[in-house]
Amino acid sequence: QVQLVESGGGLVQAGGSLRLSCAASIGSFSDYPVAWFRQAPGKEREFEAAISWSGRQTYYADSVKGRLDISRDKVKNTVYLQVNSIRPEDTAVYYCATGERAAVTATQTERFDYWGQGTQVTVSS
Repeated sequence: QVQLVESGGGLVQAGGSLRLSCAASIGSFSDYPVAWFRQAPGKEREFEAAISWSGRQTYYADSVKGRLDISRDKVKNTVYLQVNSIRPEDTAVYYCATGERAAVTATQTERFDYWGQGTQVTVSS
């Protein structure tokens, strides 16, 4: 069993940057890939980025390539998502997810067994 906790969300101005964190409060995800998804009001949850268990492989949705940077600190058991040049359309609840069935190139929510509660990001124009 793994419990994930996201943090780092908040209100940010368009054009700025934000770093979100995902930590395991119970258990560990050091052996699993970890992904970030986001869900805007009235929309489905969508894949943003993922990182392999080693941290050596990353994968991004085409829509966010060049603006997002995912990384992980194995010592701190934490995964980060840096969002740069942030836009009002980035407003959403951001979730991290992991699990034994996950893969770094998996984008479907069904592939991830463990989810955090989400952190709200609101971008003002």
